[in-house]
Amino acid sequence: MPQQVRGVVSMSKGAPTEVVTITLPDPGPRDVIVDIAACGVCHTDLAYREGGINDEYPFLLGHEAAGVVEQVGDEVTHVAVGDFVVLNWRAVCGQCRACKRGRPWYCFDTFNASVPMTLEDGTELTPALGIGAFADKTLVHEGQCTKVAPDADPAVVGLLGCGVMAGLGAAMNTGEVGRGDSVAVIGCGGVGDAAIAGARLAGATTIIAVDRDQRKLDWATDLGATHTIDGSQVDDVVAAIQELTDGNGADVVIDAVGRPETYETAFYARDLAGVVVLVGVPTPEMKLELPLVDFFSRGGALKSSWYGDCLPERDFPMLVDLYQQGRLPLEKFVTERIGLDDIESAFHKMEAGEVLRSVVLL
Repeated sequence: MPQQVRGVVSMSKGAPTEVVTITLPDPGPRDVIVDIAACGVCHTDLAYREGGINDEYPFLLGHEAAGVVEQVGDEVTHVAVGDFVVLNWRAVCGQCRACKRGRPWYCFDTFNASVPMTLEDGTELTPALGIGAFADKTLVHEGQCTKVAPDADPAVVGLLGCGVMAGLGAAMNTGEVGRGDSVAVIGCGGVGDAAIAGARLAGATTIIAVDRDQRKLDWATDLGATHTIDGSQVDDVVAAIQELTDGNGADVVIDAVGRPETYETAFYARDLAGVVVLVGVPTPEMKLELPLVDFFSRGGALKSSWYGDCLPERDFPMLVDLYQQGRLPLEKFVTERIGLDDIESAFHKMEAGEVLRSVVLL
């Protein structure tokens, strides 16, 4: 039987979100209903509300979530009722050309639920990143559920569902940071600080945090940065990074902002044959212009990182284990715990740089 639950919906571009009643249909053959325990407030949710993703309103927001499987479709084999899961927005198909070439983190045909959730009047909802977890319960494809240790704090491990995984993976997977490497991270919000934590976990010895907000630099230090650069207080960030790396530049530079000027800084702040990783998301109108000879003469690699190039089934359980062992301080990303009615306030705090993550408890 269909269920009615509370959900946070964006009805039109720029309008404040609303807590409304939504309808969950019975799950399709490979669909799963998850009773949500916690969901982080991510900048992507604000981008949906502001029309920065597409115009397929109304949106059911929320996607960095953890919860318990409540109901499964007839053909579900991946999870069972009662499993504690972290949700992900890249349920790989296993059949596309990327999957068949052994690169499933680039899957071109990821799965979502087969039937839509709706408003009470039957209007179909577009769930954020195919999840829609600012709700008491949500409907997803079974492949969007990754089983993890059931005693883990859902407010903490749910953040692996998007931003924290994006940052950790930008360092560990895309950037392939290794023991003894030097790393610079430009932009020290949630994703950038996760990249710092990932670089530390991977064994980097010099980890440089770059931001214009001292509060964020303090967070970065707490999560593993060995040096900080306040971009508002230095004339040349590239020179400052080089000074901290024996005049060479960093082995890996991660741009967690996603603007032409920060990318240019990242490009020139890397060592010869160094790696640049773009994990900050640019807007469609942004352009980048650099001398082509500089691309040629500096060598190395320029990469973009989608979801930290992660494989949820491989990465989520491992990272949760490391968190529970005290080797990965994921709990430090949770700045506050809030309710469904507090999401608009959380958006404002996020824009003002006052939080790493607000997490909704349900």
